[in-house]
Amino acid sequence: MAVSTTFSGPKLESLFLKSSSRLPTPTHLSVFGKPRTTFIQKGIIRCDAQNSDQTIASTTTLSALELLKTSAADRYTKERSSIVVIGLSVHTAPVEMREKLAIPEAEWPRAIAELCSLNHIEEAAVLSTCNRMEIYVVALSQHRGVKEVMEWMSKTSSVPVSELCEHRFLLYNKDATQHLFQVSAGLESLVLGEGQILAQVKQVVKVGQGVNGFGRNISGLFKHAITVGKRVRAETNIAAGAVSVSSAAVELAYMKLPEASHDNARMLIIGAGKMGKLVIKHLVSKGCTRMVVVNRTEERVAAIREELKDIEIIYKPLSEMLSCVCEADVVFTSTASETPLFMKDDVKDLPPASQDVGGLRLFIDISVPRNVGSCVSDIESVRVYNVDDLKEVVAANKEDRLRKAMEAQAIIGEELKQFEAWRDSLETVPTIKKLRAYAERIRVAELEKCLGKMGDDISKKTRKAVDDLSRGIVNRMLHGPMQHLRCDGSDDRTLTETLENMHALNRMFSLETEISVLEQKVRAKVEQNQK
Repeated sequence: MAVSTTFSGPKLESLFLKSSSRLPTPTHLSVFGKPRTTFIQKGIIRCDAQNSDQTIASTTTLSALELLKTSAADRYTKERSSIVVIGLSVHTAPVEMREKLAIPEAEWPRAIAELCSLNHIEEAAVLSTCNRMEIYVVALSQHRGVKEVMEWMSKTSSVPVSELCEHRFLLYNKDATQHLFQVSAGLESLVLGEGQILAQVKQVVKVGQGVNGFGRNISGLFKHAITVGKRVRAETNIAAGAVSVSSAAVELAYMKLPEASHDNARMLIIGAGKMGKLVIKHLVSKGCTRMVVVNRTEERVAAIREELKDIEIIYKPLSEMLSCVCEADVVFTSTASETPLFMKDDVKDLPPASQDVGGLRLFIDISVPRNVGSCVSDIESVRVYNVDDLKEVVAANKEDRLRKAMEAQAIIGEELKQFEAWRDSLETVPTIKKLRAYAERIRVAELEKCLGKMGDDISKKTRKAVDDLSRGIVNRMLHGPMQHLRCDGSDDRTLTETLENMHALNRMFSLETEISVLEQKVRAKVEQNQK
């Protein structure tokens, strides 16, 4: 009789505590001598079994969790924390939701510190752009770690956890790694293959340098993602013909303008940062020779003007922003303001755009959080577009870029194996620590016995000599085992031997009966937070 069991939600989370993304899909297990196939998918673990009635009755004594605990995969996960990504993107959440969760770059170190103060989070990173907000963490417990991060996200954004869950995506270990590699390669972007995301991934590493909590695993993950992004663009040419968010915004503007007005439409750019500068360059590529740029200071505008010497770029301060809008047909906004620059009351009394463009003023808002309130679209003489409206532009040349994306996936697969091997090479760290601690306890105990027999009148010099002797003996004895526990992960054969040595040492010295390193870390964090 066929039996199908589905696990989801908290039960799924608990199953994953002891399982790993390394568990093959499907995984063939044996239950009471009967074949059993376990299919692991994102969000669901489904088990299909062909069992007799007797077997079905017996399943109450052998849970799926116990099966996973006794599987071969468990030997790789007992002492291993998990890489987890919790995020919302242009593919899963509307801009109204993403802007509430957006974290300015200047706030990333603070966010990392707050995340790492949670009991089950050891390392963290934030990737917050106009198209995505993703939290990457190293969790000491998957279920508890995810719960803590979700509560933190809810607290910082004032969005209920239940609402976040409707739009979030949640990936573990290998899947989380593959996702970041795809993000860096531009495969997860609204505009397939766009290059700006690689610069944003680089910025995560730059900002994270020296920040407590941007640790070895997360730092290694993002640095490897940069390598993947560079390699994909170099070997597949996926960026050729692809557009950035800024260029898509310009394309959208020209799609919405009457064709006869393309040469004389009045352009206004608010914000002269990276996005604003790209908008200006793409306008120039479209033949625009005159534009007004509103910015907080003139310095950046002057630098752009120097770079584009044949273009008339007029600087205006923020205080003249509304008067500039009155004289513009198309308004591009790309500032880091956390509050809208334009609301309905700011725009409703402005004169309409020129008749050359049909009297309709376009607001192309590529900022997250948005610079133009959604209420502005209620005005008849105005049309408002945001980053979610760029999909119309993105559809062009999609087939060619999808073919290149398939080539990119092959590269990502190769790099994924390399990164996983590097992480595997870190597996031996807990064993090294426990073996040293085990040897140190024996050394100290035997040293105290020896000194006790020597009496209280021994000199400090003699005491130190005996102590040094005991340390020297222990270090010499440990040198060989330690050498065989070290591996850089670059060679599969050496890595396999290293892991076999690790399990042998664990068995010989009963190191697996020691308090787990992860449990020690959790206890330390809880105690620190209680102070």
